[in-house]
Amino acid sequence: MLVGVPKEIKNQESRVGLTPASVKELTLRGHQVLVQHNAGAAIGLTDEMYVGSGATIIPTAEEIFAKAEMIVKVKEPQPQECAMLRENQILYTYLHLAPDPEQTRALVKSGAVCIAYETITGANGGLPLLAPMSEVAGRMSIQAGAAHLEKSKGGMGLLLGGVPGVAPGHVVVIGAGVVGTNALQIAVGMGARVTVLDKNVDRLRQLDLVFGNRIQTMFSNAHTIDDAVTDADLVIGGVLVPGAAAPKLVTRSMVSRMKQGSVVVDVAIDQGGCFETSHATTHESPTFIVDGVVHYCVANMPGAVARTSTFALNNATIGHAVALADKGWSKAMKANPHLRNGLNVCQGHVTYEAVAHDLGYTYVPAESLLA
Repeated sequence: MLVGVPKEIKNQESRVGLTPASVKELTLRGHQVLVQHNAGAAIGLTDEMYVGSGATIIPTAEEIFAKAEMIVKVKEPQPQECAMLRENQILYTYLHLAPDPEQTRALVKSGAVCIAYETITGANGGLPLLAPMSEVAGRMSIQAGAAHLEKSKGGMGLLLGGVPGVAPGHVVVIGAGVVGTNALQIAVGMGARVTVLDKNVDRLRQLDLVFGNRIQTMFSNAHTIDDAVTDADLVIGGVLVPGAAAPKLVTRSMVSRMKQGSVVVDVAIDQGGCFETSHATTHESPTFIVDGVVHYCVANMPGAVARTSTFALNNATIGHAVALADKGWSKAMKANPHLRNGLNVCQGHVTYEAVAHDLGYTYVPAESLLA
């Protein structure tokens, strides 16, 4: 198969779809890989490294989209990239379609086969291609939140871990999945007082066994969220409904009653956010203030640590990339139902039920298109 890797063009996005090591996995199996000039240069992956792994360097994204049978990216295609997709071309990347009707419309129009990293499932449950970026974002959320509690960045002027004789800050983590677990791990390490909320009591028991009295666990409902958020100095939103828009668990009323200069970090913003007051921001302008509360809602948080993120992501994505290249999308999905769960848009149809429901499309099961 002819595989193409264009340079990412989303704001402040320096990750790249394939590392030289991943390229070699494909070229050793007889596939041809086209990599756009300087696609990985920002994170130290030079054109020479790609050539050494068997890739061909191509000067423009237009050439790659025109020639490649499969496009491997990191972030969702921007409008000019959607316009270059063609019928039956494979797109393998993060999509996050539920809160993005414009992108969904463009992908449906293209007729391409669009596979979303974030909805591919694992044999033991979970979302293994989303997990590495959730790990990065969860850890970064505390780092970003602690920085924006500083007075110069709009916060209340609080040191998250406190000092002897002065109480530490209170971190509230909503959601005890991959994001939440990594966030609380860093928050505990910094010496903060930590409360984590989730509806899964078994998960809360697991965290209690690991962290003991270093954290407080609470069952998540409207009342406990209200109590925790209004007492917090930093709130991390880490909830996820796979493939669907994130639920708005923190209301405008709750935000209005939070402490002045407190901070919220909405890691769920890629799926629309779990704070009613959230809207997506960028690394260049990461925050805004609502009712005196600093909102950090950067939609591609792992892009700030692009080198770490690229290698972590490739560890998870290369196996399915090889399967798609070896077998073609239809045979690969017939053989692997977990990969089939990643099919969101195919040949003009929406094939992921939550996306179809949220955006008003007729849901067409992936199985019906695999004949």
